Amino acid sequence: MASNDSETRRPVIGLPTYSERTRYTQWDVDSAVLPRTYVDLVAQAGGIPVLLPPAGPARPELVERLDGLVLTGGADVVPSRYHAEAHPETLGTRPDRDESEFALFEYARAASMPVLAICRGLQLVNVALGGTLHQHLPDVVGHADHSGGMGTFGVTTVRTLPGSQVAEIVGPEVKAHCHHHQAIDTLAPELTATAHAADGTIEAVETGSGPFLLGVQWHPEENTTDDRLMRALVERATAYERERNR
Repeated sequence: MASNDSETRRPVIGLPTYSERTRYTQWDVDSAVLPRTYVDLVAQAGGIPVLLPPAGPARPELVERLDGLVLTGGADVVPSRYHAEAHPETLGTRPDRDESEFALFEYARAASMPVLAICRGLQLVNVALGGTLHQHLPDVVGHADHSGGMGTFGVTTVRTLPGSQVAEIVGPEVKAHCHHHQAIDTLAPELTATAHAADGTIEAVETGSGPFLLGVQWHPEENTTDDRLMRALVERATAYERERNR
């Protein structure tokens, strides 16, 4: 008997990349890159990872080929997106990436696609939905513990809100891998803050209704022994794919 493809198909998960100058073997060229840990965690959680380059504004037909979206970490969002002047520490922005990913998120939401937003991704979601950012978190909390060192991650204890989606997925407390100097300031009206660090920094957001949208300020892809957040996205992406292909 032939198997039912809709029952066995693994969901396709989009992972936005960013443009960087890279060197490998004999080459020194502009490349579309993303840390391998994202790819590995999606595959480990049961999804098919697909890398999305920042090639101009995303188009609706791209979203039609995906079942779920991970808004990945990276450079600061351009401050003009939330009507602010750039802080001296807001450096290395990627306007091309903003152009691509703001459109990608808009189309994903319009399609009711499940979205997991990580670090920069959480900040992008907040800005896209009408919120603002602290451009340099040490100015607000008085320390740089969220940043880690150059090329390294700090570990922040995060407490989740009882009854929230993130609490149901990861429990009441997480030892989170963090590397960020920005964070949510004004929370977008559609979002609820569902996890915080001890200094009050918002560490997770979600919506109370509608399609799955969960954002975390930390980097779950850096802990490959814990794929609960990615598995939650993949499970919802599987249900999304089945529903739209009935």
